[in-house]
Amino acid sequence: MLILLKVSTQIFINIAMNDLALLSLLQLASPALPVGAYSYSEGLESLVDTGIIKDAETLHHWLTQELTHGVAKLEAAVMLRAYQSFAQGSVGQDLEKIMYWNSWLTATKETEELRSQSWQMGNSLMLLLKELSPEIRDLGAGNFVSLGGDQAQWNYAIAFGMAAATWQIDSHTTTLAYLQSWATNLISAGVKLIPLGQTAGQKLLRSMGDPIATTTEVVMDLRDEELATCGWGLAIASLSHAHQYSRLFRS
Repeated sequence: MLILLKVSTQIFINIAMNDLALLSLLQLASPALPVGAYSYSEGLESLVDTGIIKDAETLHHWLTQELTHGVAKLEAAVMLRAYQSFAQGSVGQDLEKIMYWNSWLTATKETEELRSQSWQMGNSLMLLLKELSPEIRDLGAGNFVSLGGDQAQWNYAIAFGMAAATWQIDSHTTTLAYLQSWATNLISAGVKLIPLGQTAGQKLLRSMGDPIATTTEVVMDLRDEELATCGWGLAIASLSHAHQYSRLFRS
């Protein structure tokens, strides 16, 4: 009877932790997360202005290419590495590796707008996490400060991975949610810019399910030496957006 009670208790604890992790993931990937994602279009506004993206079909093509060959896949892969580094053993065990990937990701940003977006969202998420999670807040002392601490410019993908690891969210599900959140933000921007109706936007998001799932599987198996992106189209769009006469979005 005692053994059965212990087993039942452990099952209940596991279910409760899974529920908590799911709720944490929903919070982390929510458009309501106060990191300013809604204010960025990642060059989409420039592409709509020039007519390269003009409807749901062309937006779907752009998003799919970014998932397959572009920055979305690369950032998800680096996010996963931050997750894995932060989840290893005791908190802070691999901060040097986290800082390495943070600097590495910064170096891949080809325009000031893209870099500023990633830093602003990442720093905002880190400030939020310090209020929500003692595991993050306690990094404000000791070796964390020596590696940059509050002076560091955190990329959003790095902060997202650290948050998911802290909240014990499964790495595969975290990667799915990261890419889903990215697609949701850009589709929301497309709804305003093209413009698309809300129903058309939801249909488009639904259609991104297979590409997001496929990219997630690829990301989970990528080796460090395979990290690459073909992002010249995004870079040109971002540069053009910086000089656009009028605009709704910050990038």
